[in-house]
Amino acid sequence: MAAPPLGRLVLTHLLVALFGVGSWAAVNGIWVELPVVVKDLPEGWSLPSYLSVLVALGNLGLLMVTLWRRLAPGKGERVPIQVVQGLSMVGTALLAPLWHHVAPVAGQPHSVAFLTLTLVLALACCASNVTFLPFLSHLPPPFLRSFFLGQGLSALLPCILALVQGVGRLECLPAPTNGTPGPPINFPERFSASTFFWALTALLVTSAAAFQGLLLLLPPSPPSVPTGGPGPGLRVGTPGVEEEEEEESPLQESPSQAAGTPLPDPKASQLFSVRGACLLGLLAVTNALTNGVLPAVQSFSCLPYGRLAYHLAVVLGSSANPLACFLAMGILCRSLAGLCGLSLLGLLFGAYLMALAILSPCPPLVGTSTGVVLVVLSWVLCAGVFSYVKVAISSMLHGGGRPALLAAGVAIQVGSLLGAVAMFPPTSIYHVFHSGEDCVDLCGP
Repeated sequence: MAAPPLGRLVLTHLLVALFGVGSWAAVNGIWVELPVVVKDLPEGWSLPSYLSVLVALGNLGLLMVTLWRRLAPGKGERVPIQVVQGLSMVGTALLAPLWHHVAPVAGQPHSVAFLTLTLVLALACCASNVTFLPFLSHLPPPFLRSFFLGQGLSALLPCILALVQGVGRLECLPAPTNGTPGPPINFPERFSASTFFWALTALLVTSAAAFQGLLLLLPPSPPSVPTGGPGPGLRVGTPGVEEEEEEESPLQESPSQAAGTPLPDPKASQLFSVRGACLLGLLAVTNALTNGVLPAVQSFSCLPYGRLAYHLAVVLGSSANPLACFLAMGILCRSLAGLCGLSLLGLLFGAYLMALAILSPCPPLVGTSTGVVLVVLSWVLCAGVFSYVKVAISSMLHGGGRPALLAAGVAIQVGSLLGAVAMFPPTSIYHVFHSGEDCVDLCGP
């Protein structure tokens, strides 16, 4: 079969990337907006730990997807994906007018609307890991990398919006009588958090439209004569529906594959081998750190150095994700030892950030430009290294087809759940980490 037109391939890659943008854009948008909302919500510096737990509770979305597959076997991922996209769009649209509403819970004020809608969005995003990825098992490996590029853009695009928004500046004026700091003066951002959430809603609408376009672009082709194995190249059945018999598609990965079946990586496809178990375990540990442990203490590690440091750490750290995806598209490490070495490097940066959080509100070099540069750079490098490891492992597991990608999604969610649950008691119950106060010097002699 002749190679597909270049324009069709480019359009497919674009739609897959935009489809990937909607997977975690909602939760990523909330994270990058934390430096703006944390000063107005009653949870204060502990707000990230609440969000980590809510994102972990979003794993209930996995149960909903499992229930769907039990009740509607063979229906595929089309309907669950559309439900996930609908929840994401509605949730972010409601955040825009309701995020700042506070209500008493057990006698204490809490941002009930913000936390409740965050849970709804977490349910949708967590379900995306076990619906979006299996759907992509119908596509050849290059499209998986486009999807992860889009998933990286789900962090980068909200980051760009957050950079344009800026972060509110805090100014402490000395009292005229004794020279002690007076009440803090807050200068607002360029636009409000509500405007940010409306823009995020528009991004999710675009992603949902891209998925519909992808379904239209990949219609089923006439059934092929069985040859004893699945057809080559990009294999799709009825969009979003799993077929027992694979069909050839006008999109092929390579014309040279037309005479035979694809040759997946035998090592990657053996999920129950030692190598497969190590890859899944490393994926779980990596996500436990990046989605549970470290985000829970990010405010404690950054805010002692100022709001700008926190803002830059969140925004630039999230931007490192798509940059790692670009790197993986050109240079993909397939060595288990190499991936373990990179994970150890990321762990060293994570240990430094955890030490800063433990020493909060008086970590080393507080009040200096060097301290700001080190904490921001550590967050960027930590996020970038772990993002590259995740993309590399997922690309290797693609050779195992749908079961391997499903196992990867489960490993991501289980790791994130364990990391978030482990960090909630020390941050929000036992208060191992301590927050500072605006315009109050707690680190003086």
